[in-house]
Amino acid sequence: MLRLVLCNCSPGESASLAQALVEEKLAACVNVLPAVTSYYVWQGEFHQDPEHTLLIKTTAERYPALKARIEELHSYTTPEIVAFDSVDVLDRYAAWAVEQTRAS
Repeated sequence: MLRLVLCNCSPGESASLAQALVEEKLAACVNVLPAVTSYYVWQGEFHQDPEHTLLIKTTAERYPALKARIEELHSYTTPEIVAFDSVDVLDRYAAWAVEQTRAS
């Protein structure tokens, strides 16, 4: 089963985070959506910050390692890591994603 993982990060770290996840075979693909503005309350203070959104495609099998690696690499104390299980995926794409994330 494929998982789509949503993760926001600072603009300065999106490329290195995406590259590390793909090169380490934790993700088949990462899309970086720039120019996102996040509004939230953190430690009692309102924030409005520029971020990049990462759309990370991985497998259910690789997800625990991917999650741990994001926590390791991410600059935030509490990174946003939200995973969604796939409902329907093109078979050829799913096969490609599984192949790309197969641990060496």
